[in-house]
Amino acid sequence: MRLAFSIAKRFLLSAKKQTIVIILGIAVGVSVQVFIGSLINGLQENLIDTAIGRQSHITFSNSEPSQWIDDYANIVSSLETNNQLTAVSPSISSEGVLSFNESNLNVGVKGVDFDRANQIYRYDDLLIDETNQLAKNQNEVILGIGVMNTLGLSIGDTVLYTDTSTSETKTLTVVGFIDFKSIFLNNSSLIMSLSTAQDILNLPSTQVQIIETQVKDVFKADEIKSSIMTNLNNTTISSVSWIEQNEDLLSGLNGQSISSLMIQIFVIVSVVLGISSVLAITVLQKSRQLGILKAMGIKDKDASLIFLLEGVLLGFFGAITGILLGILFLYGFETFADTGIPISFSPGFLALSAGIAIFASTFASLSPAIKSSKLSVIEVIRNG
Repeated sequence: MRLAFSIAKRFLLSAKKQTIVIILGIAVGVSVQVFIGSLINGLQENLIDTAIGRQSHITFSNSEPSQWIDDYANIVSSLETNNQLTAVSPSISSEGVLSFNESNLNVGVKGVDFDRANQIYRYDDLLIDETNQLAKNQNEVILGIGVMNTLGLSIGDTVLYTDTSTSETKTLTVVGFIDFKSIFLNNSSLIMSLSTAQDILNLPSTQVQIIETQVKDVFKADEIKSSIMTNLNNTTISSVSWIEQNEDLLSGLNGQSISSLMIQIFVIVSVVLGISSVLAITVLQKSRQLGILKAMGIKDKDASLIFLLEGVLLGFFGAITGILLGILFLYGFETFADTGIPISFSPGFLALSAGIAIFASTFASLSPAIKSSKLSVIEVIRNG
């Protein structure tokens, strides 16, 4: 092993230009793999966060339309024991009319437990400045900035809300304004505490409309939903996942992953073919030296090992160089392209890319290794 390694190193150093070209070829392949993989992963994470990052991944409701979930606290407690869920939030939705200074506006109401709902919707990040706060107290409300502008509201103003379904009118104090980054939500949203919404809708404290949840792995939402429904064993509860409601989005995300994988496969194939062809030529170039080594008593397996080790060394240095180039390209792209797409790469992904490159270069060296083991000393002497 030590002798084969020493000879492999000498062979590589004796043709420095050729070795550098091979290493650069591997490095370019690895850098493309790192660049494309990291860019698409970042794009996918950004798309997921934008599209479903602030919404329920699995929503539970009563099996009967227009009915409420009874004794929701027990269901919430049961859901919170599931380690696949990252957030569990009961809520109530309704519609009504908001009045201020003789101006009226139709609004959509959402009653939430802010400590729980904040894990999904991150309301505190959406408040327009530090003077605003969440409506955690009874009869407090936060509004979209479009509602604020339409009615001319300020922090501390009192507004009248009349619910459409119950005709109940409630005086509410404005404690904050939110920018949802959505014109529709900004122009029509009113968020209050869960207890305030229950009071307006004349509901007992044990009832809510839906229970919203988020999962660790968004692509496994359907599997997690099925498992939860089996464990709940409650025929009065139904559920729906974001996947069922956004099939086109899921297809797009899967398409991104597949395209990234295909690009990386083509890069690997090109690297393997390039290394294999160059090392095959090297066997011919080094045939005289190999003939001499075999005449001196080196075994066929050691002759093969020389080229396998060359493949490992080329793959190792090519992978390291490629990762550095890939990271450099990523930072350059992020700095100068200014696309707003977050770059996402992890040590695990970089290690995987390096491992694939080393494996590919080692695999590429199999053919010349086998050819070198079959090289005959007599044939070398005969051909000079």
